[in-house]
Amino acid sequence: MKSTNTSRGIHGVILTGCPETYEYSSEQEQQFSGQSGRRGGQHFQGDRRGGQQFQDDRRGGQQFQDRHQKVENLNEGDVVAIPTGSAHWLHNNGDNELVVVVFFDTQNHENQLDDNHRRFFLAGNPQAQSQQGRPRRQETQHRQSGRRQQSYQNAGNILNGFTPDFIAEAFNVDQETAQRLQGQNDQRGHIVNVGQDLQIIRPPQTRQQHQQQQGRRGPSRRSGGWSNGVEETICSMKLKENIDNPSHADFVNPEAGRIANLNSFKFPILEHLQLNVERGELRPNAIRSPHWTINAHNLLYITEGNLRVQIVNDQGNNVFDQELREGQVVVIPQNFAVIKRAGEQGSRWVSFKTNDNAMIANLAGRVSAISSMPVDVVANAYQLSREDAQRLKFSQRESVLFSPSFARGQRASA
Repeated sequence: MKSTNTSRGIHGVILTGCPETYEYSSEQEQQFSGQSGRRGGQHFQGDRRGGQQFQDDRRGGQQFQDRHQKVENLNEGDVVAIPTGSAHWLHNNGDNELVVVVFFDTQNHENQLDDNHRRFFLAGNPQAQSQQGRPRRQETQHRQSGRRQQSYQNAGNILNGFTPDFIAEAFNVDQETAQRLQGQNDQRGHIVNVGQDLQIIRPPQTRQQHQQQQGRRGPSRRSGGWSNGVEETICSMKLKENIDNPSHADFVNPEAGRIANLNSFKFPILEHLQLNVERGELRPNAIRSPHWTINAHNLLYITEGNLRVQIVNDQGNNVFDQELREGQVVVIPQNFAVIKRAGEQGSRWVSFKTNDNAMIANLAGRVSAISSMPVDVVANAYQLSREDAQRLKFSQRESVLFSPSFARGQRASA
């Protein structure tokens, strides 16, 4: 995710029942009108600033302004929360590859089906891309597998299941347009090239960066609900927050790294989604204190470098001990203890947790379970002398992020 040229994108989430608040004024459209042409009985007119104007010849020359719901500029480190079932889209308007890590939670309280993840497309033919590059042997197997497999292969976007005449009547368009909406002859898959920058009304980048630096206190569940209807409503709710900003870090050790957490107090919509996001960075050979998550499961995704991870279950058995590389994922169940150590190049990761205010309990360090116990309790619990128990409690002066052992040795000798 790190590069010399920062990746960027544009993202939109369509919230049901919310108004289309991004629109151009008629003065702007008249001042910046561009070329026009005929497209299937409709007059299309664009302008240099992205305003669009449609004139329907069948409706006596009525004109329509382009308007849509809010659009966000995306930068590296942005976290976007999408409510259950909301339609959304994403466009890479930069010169570099845009890498997006997506986490789906099928155990949310709004899921009335089962634990299987289902997603549907409103446009295009997502099956086309999955079939490209399929080995010939698999194609033969699919042809012989019967009617059910054939219907799956022919599946497309959600409109493909309706008949064209119903679609044409519902959208008030002709049959050719209705068939295009179904995407039956579209072989591009679910990721398409637009050929040029999308002309979209969106806030300037400087304003977005300013908004990222402004904190907002969210509603509290203690008040009787996840939203009080005053600070934020569904339509005005903030859906994006940047987690890569160093000033947002909760734990910082210059020799070890930093950790930033997004919970419902910083990002109120997470209380509705019951999710928590952590961004971690360890310098070469640094260690994250052994700990467990009290009230959530944890999905750990490596975005950069190598990270040695050991996981221990509630019975004290080592259930995982491997070095994870960029792009690899591991799941850490609730109350399973874990310890992380970065490789020679350091490591960065992002964690998704299934609680809006996930709580961590540390085993070692200045703020930990053992250091909070009386010395005599520690001595008797581990069969240590009182002197060794004191040394165990107070030898690790760092709290959450531990610098490499050779660095600690240098500080101790100094």
